[in-house]
Amino acid sequence: MQTPGEFVTGQVRSVREKVDQLAGTVAETVAAEAQQVSTVRSQVGEYIREQRSAARVSLRELARTAGVSNPYLSQVERGLRKPSAEILAAIAKGLEISAETLYEQAGILDRRAGNPDTVAAIRSDDQLSERHKAVLLELYETYVREHLAATPTSTSTAPARIPAARPQTSEETA
Repeated sequence: MQTPGEFVTGQVRSVREKVDQLAGTVAETVAAEAQQVSTVRSQVGEYIREQRSAARVSLRELARTAGVSNPYLSQVERGLRKPSAEILAAIAKGLEISAETLYEQAGILDRRAGNPDTVAAIRSDDQLSERHKAVLLELYETYVREHLAATPTSTSTAPARIPAARPQTSEETA
């Protein structure tokens, strides 16, 4: 028969083992989340650097245009800092690209439905204002969602046919 002290010691040992086990699981989860955040930071920074290079804008010039310090922008590009939505919007303005694009890269917004090439084409059209691009992207996404909802089992990408107009009778035209 166990003494009360032995019973308590056994219970404490059991609780400690469970706590250690849970702590290990929590530590693994935290490490995985930290890795994911680090990956997102480096992706958005890499994307900003690519866009800046494509636009042939210097780091200093973009920092000035966006209203951030040169070292801060450098840290964002290297994935050492996670910029806020406001900073991303200012950087997007400085790069003359859609803020939504940077929000998606940073994981703030979900990616749009539809063909990425179509979305990229709309975003890259210099003849459209940012407002027009946003409206077109919203319409495009709505049409894609409606099409997918109407044909959940269909894998066809052929456009839907519009029925031909029925000829009017003489009574309808009068």
